[in-house]
Amino acid sequence: MTLTLTEPLAEPAHRLAHILVVGNQKGGAGKSTVAMHLMVALMRMGRRTGCLDLDVRQSTLTRYIENRDRYLSARGLGAPQPHALDLRASASRQLDVAESEDAAAFATALRRLSDSCDFIVIDVAAGDGHLSRIAHGYADTLLTPLNDSFVDFDLLGSMDPDQPDAIRPSVYSELVWESRKRKAQLARRPIDWVVVRNRTSASRIEAKNKQAVGAALKALSARIGFRLAPGLSERVIFRELFLQGLTLLDLDGDGEGELRMTHLAARQELRDLFISLKLPGLEGEPLRF
Repeated sequence: MTLTLTEPLAEPAHRLAHILVVGNQKGGAGKSTVAMHLMVALMRMGRRTGCLDLDVRQSTLTRYIENRDRYLSARGLGAPQPHALDLRASASRQLDVAESEDAAAFATALRRLSDSCDFIVIDVAAGDGHLSRIAHGYADTLLTPLNDSFVDFDLLGSMDPDQPDAIRPSVYSELVWESRKRKAQLARRPIDWVVVRNRTSASRIEAKNKQAVGAALKALSARIGFRLAPGLSERVIFRELFLQGLTLLDLDGDGEGELRMTHLAARQELRDLFISLKLPGLEGEPLRF
């Protein structure tokens, strides 16, 4: 479905769906993989789940869902599917017109999904685009996957190598700060910002770097107000499952692949991440994945 309606951008007054934005201005942090796994987790918990892929160029999440639909349909399987709407960028060559049309299409999609979904997961493109800023302002929960490196950390905080304790908010943190102010003005609700250390390695060679990044994140979180959550280790299985559109939560030993010990460990990481998000309406419920 392509939405190019020109409706004014506004917070839907009737909106009940919880909006979970997966955002990071740097590419390669695993946003789409995390988004897909969280959607399947929510659906396994019995929650109606919708999604928007704002990366209209790469469309990794869209392709992931298409792969899933094709794989499940070919095998007659009944695994859950998210309610996805397709957003296309405006064709206008005038920047102000294009931004207005993109914003209106986004708001329309959000309202449509809110009518039928409990949760809406939004996968935001890398970089600092107009739609990315709008989506951040709508977030109820903002999840930022971050690779365990100071290259990625630099988007959150700037460090002086001679004064490692002197950490200043950087470009992405400033974007989130502006989004929080916009959300407070628009809806008078806070944004729960959660940073996830993603694609971590168990290598002893990288242990010192991981410890240093962890200490810097802890110091920055206390200053600018995000929560740190356990993330996902670097595993080949995530890349392999993309072609079938499957997640680790689909490998349940019921004909969808053999569960090895590494898969069980990865699934426990997903459980830990899901619990740490503290999503509304799920408190105290036993996990179904």
